[in-house]
Amino acid sequence: MKKIILSISFLLFIIKVTAQQDPEYTHYMYNMNVINPAYVTGTQAMLDLGVLYRAQWAGMEGAPKTYNFFGHIPLNKKVEMGLSVVTDDIGNGALKEDNFYADFAYVLNMSSTAKLSLGLKAGFTSFKTNFNGFQLETGDSSTDEAFSNNLNDMFPNIGAGAYFFTNNYYLGLSAPNLLSSKHIEKRSGINALGSEKIHMFFTGGYVFNLSDSFKLKPAFMTKIVPGSAASLDVSANVLFNEKFELGASYRWDDSVSALMNIKVSPSISVGYAYDYATSNLGQFNSGTHEVFMLFNIDLLGKGFDKSPRFF
Repeated sequence: MKKIILSISFLLFIIKVTAQQDPEYTHYMYNMNVINPAYVTGTQAMLDLGVLYRAQWAGMEGAPKTYNFFGHIPLNKKVEMGLSVVTDDIGNGALKEDNFYADFAYVLNMSSTAKLSLGLKAGFTSFKTNFNGFQLETGDSSTDEAFSNNLNDMFPNIGAGAYFFTNNYYLGLSAPNLLSSKHIEKRSGINALGSEKIHMFFTGGYVFNLSDSFKLKPAFMTKIVPGSAASLDVSANVLFNEKFELGASYRWDDSVSALMNIKVSPSISVGYAYDYATSNLGQFNSGTHEVFMLFNIDLLGKGFDKSPRFF
C-alpha cells in the first residue's frame, strides 16, 4: 500500500510538470532522434541502436524513471528511417507513459560538406495511472478528484524537425509532439493534471580539434514549453584518442552534471552521467543517474567509422 510520502512526491512532480512533462536527458547529444526526427548520421549501411536508463532524483520515493530505446538507419543517400520507444514511470506505476514513434528524414545536400535534413515523427502514447491505495497521513483514503479514477488511454501524435550538419557542427530545431492532448479532463469543476504541452527544442554542437589526440566538443539544448520559463542545457566534453570522453554539463537553475563516455569497441560505446540538483529539490534526493549504450552495426562489413561528432 502506498504511503503518504509517495503522494507527496507525486504532487511535487505535478507542481513541476509545466517545466518537465517530457523526460529530461543529460546525454541528449547521444539519443538525438528521440527529440528530433530529422536527426541523421549520413553513414550508409550503418545501423545505429541505443538504450538509455535514467533514474531521476534518487532517494525520493516514487521519483521518475525513464527507459529509452532508439535506432535509425539510412536507406540511401537521401532517406533515413528511425524509431524510438520511451517509457516514463512516475510514482512506481502511479503514472506511466509509453511512447512509440517512427521517424522519417529526407536529406538535402547544401554544399560539398553541409547537409540539411527534414524529418517527421509519427506514433502514439499510452497513458496509464494507478492511484489505488493512496492514503492521507491520517490513514484515510484520499478523496481528491484527481485521484478518484484510474486512466488507461492512448493518444496519437506527430512531430517535425530540421537538422543542419557538417563534419564539425550541427544545429537542430524540432517539436517531437505537435498535438496537445488532455490526460485528465475537467471533472466537477476541477482541473486535474492538465494537458500535454508542445515542447520545442533547439540544439547545437561543435567539434574543436585541439590536437591529434584531443577534441573539445561543446553543445547546448534549449527547451521551450508554453506557459513556463525556457530551459537551457550547456555542456562541454573532451574526447581523447577517439575513445574516451569526459565532460560537464549545466542545466540553468536546476543542476550540474558530470559525464563520461567510453568506446569499448569499434561498434559499442557506454556512457554515464550524474546530475546534482542545485534547486530546492537537491535537499530531498541524492542526485540523478543516467546510463546508456550505443551500438553502431556495419551491415556491409566495410569498416565504416563515424566522424568525431556528437552524432
